Amino acid sequence: MIMTTHPEVWLVALPVLGGAVCFALGARARHLVVGLVLLLLAGAAIATTVKLWRDGPYIHEMGGWVAPLGITWNIDGLAVVMLLLSTCVGIVVSVYSLFYFHRDEEGRHRENYFWPLWFFLWGALHALFLSSDIFNWYVTLELSGLAAVALISLSNKPEALAGSMRYLLLALFASLFYLLGVTLLYGQYGTLDLNGLSRVVQSTPATTVAMGLMTLGLITKAALFPLHFWLPPAHANAPSPVSAVLSALVVKGGFYILLRLMTQLWPPAMSHLLAEGLGVLGASAIVWGSYHALRQARLKPLIAYSTVAQLGYIFLMFPLMMAGWTSDADMTSRAWAGGIYQVVAHGLAKASLFLAAGVVIHARGNDDLEGLRGLGEKLPMTATAMALAGISLLGIPPGAGFIAKWLLLTGAVSSGAWLWAAVMILGGLMAVGYLFRILRRLLTHVDDLQIHRPPRTMEACALVLAILSIGFGLSALPLFSVLRIGAGDVLGVFLEVSP
Repeated sequence: MIMTTHPEVWLVALPVLGGAVCFALGARARHLVVGLVLLLLAGAAIATTVKLWRDGPYIHEMGGWVAPLGITWNIDGLAVVMLLLSTCVGIVVSVYSLFYFHRDEEGRHRENYFWPLWFFLWGALHALFLSSDIFNWYVTLELSGLAAVALISLSNKPEALAGSMRYLLLALFASLFYLLGVTLLYGQYGTLDLNGLSRVVQSTPATTVAMGLMTLGLITKAALFPLHFWLPPAHANAPSPVSAVLSALVVKGGFYILLRLMTQLWPPAMSHLLAEGLGVLGASAIVWGSYHALRQARLKPLIAYSTVAQLGYIFLMFPLMMAGWTSDADMTSRAWAGGIYQVVAHGLAKASLFLAAGVVIHARGNDDLEGLRGLGEKLPMTATAMALAGISLLGIPPGAGFIAKWLLLTGAVSSGAWLWAAVMILGGLMAVGYLFRILRRLLTHVDDLQIHRPPRTMEACALVLAILSIGFGLSALPLFSVLRIGAGDVLGVFLEVSP
């Protein structure tokens, strides 16, 4: 009964319970638990979407305690889209991981720790997307960050250990800044609930300082330039399924909270300057990340720097959104929808690329770009997955990235923000350069190429996510239909029409 009345609860409870059980079981029993958790999670995500569609946005009061005494969850279209992305990517990555860690004795040993850590991370992310309490966001950020650090170090490579330690230190400092901002807001207004704060917040010096501190912490969590330097070594040296969830999901947590604060809490007079600053950093990230992706000699570092660049597009939504906040509601909603669609498109495509990179490492023993030569013939499913994911990242039809970047680009042009438009076009051209470095080598013929044949299921998982990234490019209406539920009057203008 609770699965239908409160399905959102299980999106958090199932991974946490599954992680605790997996820690105590052997391999065979653990895999049965994993399968059961994945099946039930898919059902909970579908039930949550159906409930939102049927009843509209709603609030879940934890334990029956109303805010400000209790913690509330806010379930609207934006939250459900993020939950669907997390559930979809998480299920595919979990199936992939069932085969990834079985190559040798060391791999099976690492699997003992992977499942509890991954499930705890997954549950924390779902709690983050559901929450509307600024302190509870701090708790979920810490839980997801600590689990991510441990997952990165599972590979036992010196580079991974160094990357995880750098990530840990930056994550702790980022959390400290965010928590200081939360403390200032609580001391000023006496509540932590986002809806309650939005009714009383004012443009005071304390609020301005809190906004600066919280933003600094969140952009560090989101790996926005120039606070991105922890991301490439962490993502490039982690086990491939870990790299996939870090890039597709974990870095989106900081962005999601920042988006909620910008659209629901900070007074518009304070938000405009902050939005312009985020736009400058986003544009810099596009150029900087793309430049370094062009210079990489290994596949996973190239994909990691591509993440830095692609995250920059997401942050361009803030200045574009604020530019029409009071004058052009259609432009504001286009920028908002484009930014969220970029989150989804990037999550699916980048997870696919990292899973495909894991297949390449399984087949060749390393991820050197030169080692890709001839793999297109030997691993056609993997080559197809990388090509389809690349189409989405390039922002060309029929990839989902095309819809996202077209919305952002048209918003920039219609508002006269020619600098943002030029940066997006330049980033697209640079993406052609670094993605074709991969595809050109994959399609090169090599005589008598010897590889270690990877499991077909691993190849299929990468291909499934790549196909989804194309599917959402062929039809954006299903996602927009969910996204507009609960969107504000201004943000909902564009979403009320068929894209």
